[in-house]
Amino acid sequence: MSRIRKNSRQVCHSQPLCPDIANVAIAPCVIVMVGLPARGKTYMAKKLTRYLNWIGIDTRVFNVGEYRRKATELYKTHDFFRPDNEEAMNIRQKCALDALEDLCQWLQGGGEVAVFDATNTSRARRQMIFDYCTGKHSYKTFFVESLCTDPLIVEANIREVKVTSPDYMDMNKDDAVSDFKKRIHHYEMLYEALDEEHDKEMSFIKIYNQGEKYLVNRVQGHVQSRVVYYLMNIHVLPRTIFLTRHGESAMNETGRIGGDSELSNKGKQFANGLAQFVEQENIPNLRVWTSLMRRTVETAGGISAPKEHWKALNEIDAGVCEGLTYKEIQDTYPEEFANRDADKYHYRYPGGESYQDLVARLEPVIMELERQENVMVITHQAVARCLLAYFLDKNQDELPYLKVPLHTVIKLTPVAYGCLEEHISLNVDAVDTYRPRPPSVDLMRTSHEALATVPPYLGDGEVFNGSSSPEKN
Repeated sequence: MSRIRKNSRQVCHSQPLCPDIANVAIAPCVIVMVGLPARGKTYMAKKLTRYLNWIGIDTRVFNVGEYRRKATELYKTHDFFRPDNEEAMNIRQKCALDALEDLCQWLQGGGEVAVFDATNTSRARRQMIFDYCTGKHSYKTFFVESLCTDPLIVEANIREVKVTSPDYMDMNKDDAVSDFKKRIHHYEMLYEALDEEHDKEMSFIKIYNQGEKYLVNRVQGHVQSRVVYYLMNIHVLPRTIFLTRHGESAMNETGRIGGDSELSNKGKQFANGLAQFVEQENIPNLRVWTSLMRRTVETAGGISAPKEHWKALNEIDAGVCEGLTYKEIQDTYPEEFANRDADKYHYRYPGGESYQDLVARLEPVIMELERQENVMVITHQAVARCLLAYFLDKNQDELPYLKVPLHTVIKLTPVAYGCLEEHISLNVDAVDTYRPRPPSVDLMRTSHEALATVPPYLGDGEVFNGSSSPEKN
């Protein structure tokens, strides 16, 4: 089964992609996590922060537990969290206030979204946070509550995440589980869930059993809308994402960028090897996504799995530079070549795209990946870099220089607070398309300086059978 999937966003060559997050006014916002321990709050906080940073909204997590661990070593057992432990309650209250103060100072310094990661289980605590952030500082406050009544989910969260925390570093695992369950009980004694009547003036989303259902109340502004959209698409089921570029193309061989060429002989060998790899791995319920470009469709041709072809996965549009070698770009557009090297993430090819545009184009792909189970994405270098940057939490300076070699499968396995990465070479030779940032990005640099990281024997359109070739992006 194969079907075409076209992204609804269109590429605007003369203007940024719409909506361009850089042109959206972002009022400082505080996202407040709510819920009992072992309900996935920190998982959601970290994942949400990674997503917002990826789309260009400067976001940081402030975890109260980290403040508490720095402030005291009193914690030995669950007794530290007893509501009648006055000394511990004072310490916990001070840590929460310290985190809030740091959070607001960070927003005052130019931050856009701050995530306040704590239990915040009482109405009094949430009102204090609202008064401090919204009443005193005029920041928008949005509450994210994770409710979980399924004991199997809670048990799994405790065993997979909580017993490995610094609080239980030297404790037997079963003893740690027992202690943590008692700790949850102390919170349950004072827990007051968000209520659509009592808290109807508050902005919040309630998430039941990690996505079973949702209740959304009084969403205000662009950021809160994006947060709700994202949180309603993520899941925590085990899955693997396989990311690979197309096989080597005829234009890769000649050092020309862009185009829609067919696979080279080595590229066809990789396509055969990739089909064998998928068969050997025996990946359950695998779906294969490609771009609309010939070289990715050909690469996926031998794989026995349902396929979808996304326009959003097409390579970055090089505009007037499509089909040129790097030497030709330097000879014809030396200022453009220098400007791109100076700021590779934001630079837009004349008549083409930037990496920033590409991230906006790929957001629907990320949302769909978050909804899926096992997926193999066969795409292009710049696109693969953007997707990798999301899963590996790379910033805008790192993103355009991530190494994504040809004929290599990158296996990504989401885990509790991040993503495991494994590179699997299929042992088929290919040109090396990685071009590091050159030493000089000055507009007045010489051609030799501009092409310093491109091997001198490339760039004239000759077929090259060695180990290096300039990249498109």
